[in-house]
Amino acid sequence: MSSDQFFIQQFGTEQGPVPFTDLQLMARSGQIKGSTLLRKEGGQWFPAKELTGVFSEKEWIVALLISFFLGGLGIDRFYLGQTGLGVAKLLTLGGCGVWALIDFILIALNNVKDADGLPLRK
Repeated sequence: MSSDQFFIQQFGTEQGPVPFTDLQLMARSGQIKGSTLLRKEGGQWFPAKELTGVFSEKEWIVALLISFFLGGLGIDRFYLGQTGLGVAKLLTLGGCGVWALIDFILIALNNVKDADGLPLRK
């Protein structure tokens, strides 16, 4: 991980410096999104989703498509790194479809995190 300080551009203003660990907490709580612009002191602005360790390496749209087409088999949970839930969902055939539907809705609303607790990239 990084111990660098970052500046955040939100609502037309610059905030910071903010430590890397605070950026992680802000991403998990939804205070910053993948499209939120960040920069190091004197550096160029870049989207927060490009900073490793703040957002998941897993893509939201991929998880959504997998959930729609293969969610009843638990493949969406395997993709997110949640092997135990994937096996349970596979053995119950997506909770007879109910669990698969609920997971699809949760992923569509971006309320699902990967196995490390990081928000999906969007």
